[in-house]
Amino acid sequence: MDFHPTEEQAAAAGLAARILSDLATHERLAEAGTGSDAELWKALTTAGLTAAVEEIGLLGLVLLLEEQGRTTAQVPYAATCVYGILPVAAHGSPEQRARLLPALGTGEAVATGAFPARGRITAEDGRLTGTAPAVPWLRDATHVLVPDTDHALWLVRTDAPGVRTSPVETTAPWSAGRLTLTAAEGERLGSDGVYEDTLAAARTAFAGLQAGVCAGSLARAVEYTSTREQFGRPLSTNQGVMLRAADAYMDTEAIRVTTYEAAWRIDQGLPAREHALTAAWWASEAGKRVVHAGQHLHGGMGADLDHPVHRHFLWGRQLDAYLGCGSELLAELGASIAEGEQA
Repeated sequence: MDFHPTEEQAAAAGLAARILSDLATHERLAEAGTGSDAELWKALTTAGLTAAVEEIGLLGLVLLLEEQGRTTAQVPYAATCVYGILPVAAHGSPEQRARLLPALGTGEAVATGAFPARGRITAEDGRLTGTAPAVPWLRDATHVLVPDTDHALWLVRTDAPGVRTSPVETTAPWSAGRLTLTAAEGERLGSDGVYEDTLAAARTAFAGLQAGVCAGSLARAVEYTSTREQFGRPLSTNQGVMLRAADAYMDTEAIRVTTYEAAWRIDQGLPAREHALTAAWWASEAGKRVVHAGQHLHGGMGADLDHPVHRHFLWGRQLDAYLGCGSELLAELGASIAEGEQA
């Protein structure tokens, strides 16, 4: 395993960090409310950071998503990349790649996915029927990647006949929506096994986003406890505060290293289903602990809904729910390991 970023990956992550730190400020995020930041999205796509994912791979995307998570920037970056650019580049036909990738790269098209599959959407002769209750970034999307009950993947345009979307408010401002399909026309993407590959990549990418959310939460807690004084000395000098912060740091690093391993294996074409599940489990369970710690270490300030750390808390809990609860992921991981031993 080699987790050292390539020159291209490091350059892309550095550029993303500069753009996000300049534009994804607390004031702008507060002004955006529950919507996406169109100016920031345009800045990222104009800089080529969306199109670059095709070249820098999933590990490069994870590095960029960490930067997004640090600032909780409200743009459909993760969704467009893991449910649009990466699956189309890997599994699309030459015609699909030529038609879809340029628009996704420039931000003209925005993708999201009705993942994971819950057996709610059926397909018959290329027509899809069913409902996905909450799809992240659906209100921004022009295309939705939809798995049917047989785990075949279909690309559906949100403006197509038979497609209806309605807003859904979640605890994090992801511009989510409810997707209802009634004999809607879908475009098949890839063949057998594509769903499992896409799900593993998505879990890994959103785990990388969670690593950034946790790192941002912890950074804010460190800054606050280092400057806030109690009884004439900084809060950070108290042993209990140091231990809580140290535990949060180790949890954040566990999310990061398992995510890097899963992303590296996927980029190398190695089996990675169990590694993606491991990364998702750490992101769900440890991520929840870290954002709770970040809010707790802010004391009464952490209860202020307008404080920046509260946004990290909401994102961390939303990603925990989206990735799946720990017991659900462990059950799937155990079943996968058992299948491998029987093979």
